[in-house]
Amino acid sequence: MADTILVLVEQQQAKLNRVSFETIAAAQAIAKDTGWQVEIAVVGSGIEAIAQELAAKKASKVYAIESPQLAVYTSDAYVYVLKEFLAGKQPKLVLMPHTYQVRDFAPSLALALGKTVIPDAIGYKYENGKLLFTRQMFQGKFAADVSFADSGNLWMATFQNAAFRGDQAEAGTAPIETINVTVPDGVVRVQAHEIFKEAKQAVDLSQSEVIVAVGRGIKEQKNLAMAEELAKLLGGDIAASRPICDSGWLPLDRQIGSSGQTIAPKLYIGLGISGAIQHIVGMKGSRTIIAINKDAEAPIFEIADVGVVANLFDIVPPLMEEIKKAKAGA
Repeated sequence: MADTILVLVEQQQAKLNRVSFETIAAAQAIAKDTGWQVEIAVVGSGIEAIAQELAAKKASKVYAIESPQLAVYTSDAYVYVLKEFLAGKQPKLVLMPHTYQVRDFAPSLALALGKTVIPDAIGYKYENGKLLFTRQMFQGKFAADVSFADSGNLWMATFQNAAFRGDQAEAGTAPIETINVTVPDGVVRVQAHEIFKEAKQAVDLSQSEVIVAVGRGIKEQKNLAMAEELAKLLGGDIAASRPICDSGWLPLDRQIGSSGQTIAPKLYIGLGISGAIQHIVGMKGSRTIIAINKDAEAPIFEIADVGVVANLFDIVPPLMEEIKKAKAGA
């Protein structure tokens, strides 16, 4: 029987985090190289619809781990049910998205199972029968390939947001197995409160499909209005490189990069961004990258799909006019 890659997806309030599909795509890619099979598991309460959504992806089986006590996330409950589940199934590899929730429970789960987690991988290699995971080091300046020392089961790893494309997860038809579990009294040691929400201006850029990002080339804070208008016209969000946020021109939740958010929009437009490595590691997973910069040697042009060497103030206003005309004629 083939070894199994089990993908633990993330859901909150009966809604899948879209990064889960990226992890499924990663598992499917590894399965093609190794010959292993892919299974998917989701944990929660009232997750029948989510299980059906996952069953439309190419996998051998979808497990719906169900309990009323799992309606609200707590690391204690997750570790308890997943320890029992994984110990029984013994998959070769457990893959998870590198989200805040996973970072909360994965170390405790690994400890409970006596295993190791390779966190925040950006890719993998399968060479001479050995599976390697690529991790960035020193804020993306270097990359290291790491592997598990033991040859047994229950390897665990997490993939960074945008390491794979969720829309490349292959479709299929998978059977669903519902596993009803009970979490004994005393297991959950914390009292869950309402889900934390940041201030109104905060935004989860990882969920944005269009992002207009600004850098030093925007020159003055008042010029942000132009970038904000472009983002609005495209139905997207505005973001920035670190210097803009450090200057207080935009809040820190708008920062992209190694010390900010990691994004993978369908369209990324960089205005006056040179493309320092700290910024690149946060947006290189974007599907289409358009860069506008008057410096022809700007590093961002190395990864851009479309590069415009020009003063952004000469390009953006007429671009917005053309977008408005196109919308009016639609």
